[in-house]
Amino acid sequence: MADNDVIAKLWALANNLWWSWHRDVRFIFRDLDAKLYRACHRNPVALLRRIDPEVLTERVHDLEMLARIDRAVRELNHYLESNGAWGALHGGPLNAAPVAYFCFEFGIHESLPIYSGGLGVLAGDHLKAASDLGVPIVGLGLIYHQGYVHQRLDASGWQQDPVERVPLDELPLHELTSPDGTPLRVRVELPESTVVLRARQAMVGRSRLLLLTAQDPDNPEPARELTARLYWGDMRVRIQQELLLGVGGMRMLQAAGIEPSVIHLNEGHTAFALLEAARQLREREGLDGREALAEVGRRAVFTTHTPVPAGHDHFPAELAAAHLAPLAAGLGMPLEELLGLGRVRPEEHGAAFLPTVLALRLARHRNAVSALHAEVTRRMWRVLWPERPEEEVPIGHITNGVHVESWMAPEMHELLELRLGPEWRRGRAEPQAWQGIAAIEDGELWELHLVLKARLLAWVRRHVQAFRARLGRPLEPVPLDEGVLTIGFARRFATYKRATLLLDDLERLDRLVNHPERPVQFIFAGRAHPHDEGGKAFVQRIDAVSRDPRFSRRIVFIENHNMHVGRQLVQGVDAWLNNPRRPLEACGTSGQKVVLNGGLNISIPDGWWAEAYDGRAGFAIGRGHTHRDPALQDARDREDAFRVLEEEVAPLFYERDAQGLPRRWIARVKHAMQALGWRFNAERMVRDYTLGAYLPAAGGLSAALPPRRGG
Repeated sequence: MADNDVIAKLWALANNLWWSWHRDVRFIFRDLDAKLYRACHRNPVALLRRIDPEVLTERVHDLEMLARIDRAVRELNHYLESNGAWGALHGGPLNAAPVAYFCFEFGIHESLPIYSGGLGVLAGDHLKAASDLGVPIVGLGLIYHQGYVHQRLDASGWQQDPVERVPLDELPLHELTSPDGTPLRVRVELPESTVVLRARQAMVGRSRLLLLTAQDPDNPEPARELTARLYWGDMRVRIQQELLLGVGGMRMLQAAGIEPSVIHLNEGHTAFALLEAARQLREREGLDGREALAEVGRRAVFTTHTPVPAGHDHFPAELAAAHLAPLAAGLGMPLEELLGLGRVRPEEHGAAFLPTVLALRLARHRNAVSALHAEVTRRMWRVLWPERPEEEVPIGHITNGVHVESWMAPEMHELLELRLGPEWRRGRAEPQAWQGIAAIEDGELWELHLVLKARLLAWVRRHVQAFRARLGRPLEPVPLDEGVLTIGFARRFATYKRATLLLDDLERLDRLVNHPERPVQFIFAGRAHPHDEGGKAFVQRIDAVSRDPRFSRRIVFIENHNMHVGRQLVQGVDAWLNNPRRPLEACGTSGQKVVLNGGLNISIPDGWWAEAYDGRAGFAIGRGHTHRDPALQDARDREDAFRVLEEEVAPLFYERDAQGLPRRWIARVKHAMQALGWRFNAERMVRDYTLGAYLPAAGGLSAALPPRRGG
């Protein structure tokens, strides 16, 4: 057997998801057994459970490996014990009582598949950035033992959605227990039964993540399946999942002795947490139910991400009444009055109940996730404040950002640390920390980009060839060329994101991708919701075009998009395409990740790009106008997209000097990194939440400053 102390150190590293954003630590586990590491989806816990003990003994007795393990453990301990982080100085009352951050999904790492897309990845980045800043936060979610869905295309290119059980015992999750070692258990009343919930805890650096599960032997089988999968089932399953998270989450916090100073609701799915928090307050302090709701609302922050009314849950009145009756009784309120808080017009008895409306009514601090999204949201929900003009509807914005170390290629990270110095790491949320990028040699930056691009294209070719072989398709021609302008498109395949916009004019697309002097190639990836037939049709359409002889070398589709696939793409593409139907993109953080890696954005001015595009930081498709007729808007945006690609993007990319460098392209890359890198990263975002929302909600008004909304 390997030395017990060394194995204990490996387990200490594996059991904190801090490794998910530290390459040196991940490489320790990779170098123990590279083949097994890949088979385990880069999951250190699974690797340690499966590795041959003799192989482990041999590897950890290597002196270099021992030194690497010791160094990583020292760095982790220093990180966890440091009291000089930003949050220690600016967090005020949060340091005595943390933020409780509720979200239906969390994207921390691909080996923990409890996310579907941008909302979950944003939540994961929020926890990581809060950890780095030292802002105390406890995440609350559900642990789905069947995950979300795995995407697998059939021979016709149609998306299949196989269910695969998540091996919970091979994840860095530990049962939340009471002081006597028994599992903490709470109960949530549902119409059919009372459901017992347990919790598993993950450490995300300094942040805690509590994940609830109904997999308890005291629950009947139907109840156990309530936490089986993310975003599945009918309306009854959906409202019950939301009650388990909101009500069960608050009860689990209470059972664990955690009294949060702030309740942050990330999207309307989590609104029931406020009802349970008020019930607990009434029980503890003897308040009237309405007083308790008002008090809880003062310390609540609600973030909305959905810019269309249809995207918010609408629960039928009878269904909502049956499920909310216990909470109404606990608050000492008439059920009809409680239901009215979630109706657009409270007086409309029998109308649908919307958790989003409940959160908007109760939470004192409300925000959208980009400036344009705030405008759309105020217009959409002004009916809740009929006495106010639209511009005075109390919904602000804090623009999303992404976690730098999770999404920036390690080689780019090393280059910036080398050229910008240690101040860059410490001050990434400040503009001055990024200004030294201008002085980096063009050739050095471009050479690094070419290395990252070559790595991406090699990875894509392996993936595509394996995909073709599985379906019995021809392996020739080999797709993609390292010298060709490479554009990525990877996101959730909701129809408003218009993944096939350019494919509706194949003749022009043919001229673009096969231009004799300035060819272009596209890498597509993305999953549709299992019930989204329109999104699945987009997947099938792209797959079909990729098999057309005109496009088989220039257009590819990557199956089973997840965080790992997204990471490969954003780190290696030349440019990123985003063409949603404005103004339906709330933010769109994938393009922010590309900026960190020296890529440029080609985007409709929607979401974050509406406030980021300055004429030099990338390219804009159109001028941000919209038309009442979606078909006409699509046609106009398609024409603008082709024009920008043909007349601006491709000519600039292929313009080279005597040294073979695209100087003007590199100038745009540098400007984008300098102008956008500090504004659209998660450290800036969490600072803005802390100063502009958390501290006011926690009562630390004297410490709070107006947030830099969107940077």
